[in-house]
Amino acid sequence: MGNQKKYLPLWIGLALAAGVFIGSKLNFDDNTEKIFATKSKKDKLNKLIDYIDYEYVDNVNTDSIVDVTVNGILENLDPHSVYIPKSEYAHNADDMRGAFIGIGVSFYIYKDTIAVIRSIEGGPAAQAGIKGGDRILYADGKKLFGELVQRDSISNYLKGEINSKVALDVYRPSEKKVLEIKVRRKQVPLVSVDASYKLDDDLGYIKLNRFSETTFKEFENALDNLKDQGIKKLVLDLRDNPGGYISTAERVVDEFLEKDKLVLITKNKSGDINKSYATRRGDFEHGKLYVLINENSASASEIVAGALQDNDKGTIIGRRSFGKGLVQREMSLGDGSAVRLTIARYYTPTGRSIQRPYGNGNDTYYSDYEKRYRNGELIHADSIKVADSLKYVTPKGKIVYGGGGIIPDVFVPKDTSVENETLQYVSRSGFMSYFIFEYLEKNRSLFKGIKFNDFRKNFKVDDNLSKEFIEYAKFNEAQINLSNYTEELKRTLKANIAQQLFGPNEYEIILNETDPMLLKVLELEANNHLDK
Repeated sequence: MGNQKKYLPLWIGLALAAGVFIGSKLNFDDNTEKIFATKSKKDKLNKLIDYIDYEYVDNVNTDSIVDVTVNGILENLDPHSVYIPKSEYAHNADDMRGAFIGIGVSFYIYKDTIAVIRSIEGGPAAQAGIKGGDRILYADGKKLFGELVQRDSISNYLKGEINSKVALDVYRPSEKKVLEIKVRRKQVPLVSVDASYKLDDDLGYIKLNRFSETTFKEFENALDNLKDQGIKKLVLDLRDNPGGYISTAERVVDEFLEKDKLVLITKNKSGDINKSYATRRGDFEHGKLYVLINENSASASEIVAGALQDNDKGTIIGRRSFGKGLVQREMSLGDGSAVRLTIARYYTPTGRSIQRPYGNGNDTYYSDYEKRYRNGELIHADSIKVADSLKYVTPKGKIVYGGGGIIPDVFVPKDTSVENETLQYVSRSGFMSYFIFEYLEKNRSLFKGIKFNDFRKNFKVDDNLSKEFIEYAKFNEAQINLSNYTEELKRTLKANIAQQLFGPNEYEIILNETDPMLLKVLELEANNHLDK
């Protein structure tokens, strides 16, 4: 477990990646004089970089110097003004666009070879007949296996222009032969709705993993589908959702509020205030709502939770959210890289800022999770300390708080036991996924043609499989002790098998059967029923 502590801050760091930002982008060439400082100040940096380039004793990559310089400037502003280098920009852009052009497979580099986990349902690869377990050996004659193969370079060969074709040589272990398969690249969705299903007869569940360009349409479709199935109540799961576009968050909120209800307030450097309101009758305006949040629910997630809480809509359940109340705008730097610069602060409808203090530097800011852990805030609701000056009152008289995240209406503690932290760590680590893939390689015939409902009801992870995983983990230098968490380990293994066989929706269904926050929702529902 030596790596576990290192893993947690990385997980928190993911909450900083998307943030909340305005969809409009600035172009370097059109806005140079407007955005940047005087010419003399720019010349100062240019002269220094040119001087290093021409005169420094050793060869220097001046591009990397520029990257470091830009990062250094932004680090002195705030934790959420960030530089996106060219090497990362396309991936970030795809995430926020909610789609990419490619063949539509999820894969591992397994023993130096591309091993297909599953083809995305309805995607180009699935339509061409590529199956889970297939090995992609060549793309247009380019070798894609061997020790030097890198995931990024593989993606470059599988992605391409829309409607372009790629010729793949695919080895299928079950048939012990190589197949020649041509796939026409199409737009492949990067889904925002991880899961959407009924928890019981009239209670639905939707989990959002980001707020991208396509999120609202996905959410709307999921909600309509659940309503067609007869739900009257909804759980909206925003746990671990790092944020995204303001406009998307506002549209999601709009589904739950009456027309003209205040959704969000933003204020820029000049003091200009902008207020956004619900624009129409919400499709779930009269439905009962629960919203799940945790310490990794950030920015756009907090806009949604804060707007609903301040309008007395629904019950917020979980733990205090991340605490990001800044708005960014993206500007291209003209070379494939970009900057997301903080241009405004946002406030919830009652006027509270939920931005955590960041004046003590980025290191202190990023270590907030560990501080919450040490202070007992993740375990005890009364460990959350908020000044009286940060109290606000909703229209119905409920006390809410500003100053650092959304504090839930109903607190659910985090299981901070060593066993649970261990299980969370290994379930997100690569070797559990690899273990499951190897298990399926040996047992695919057992699952051929199986439907998820049959899998959920009848498939059991036995003691032998869980023991095999513990030994596998030890072989991969992860010394774990889950003797008191045997059933939880079995459920996690089953969920990961479901994910590789069926997808993320089915993964969530399995895990959610014993999820503490969802159990709290069901408890509240049962108590409400008894009170009637």
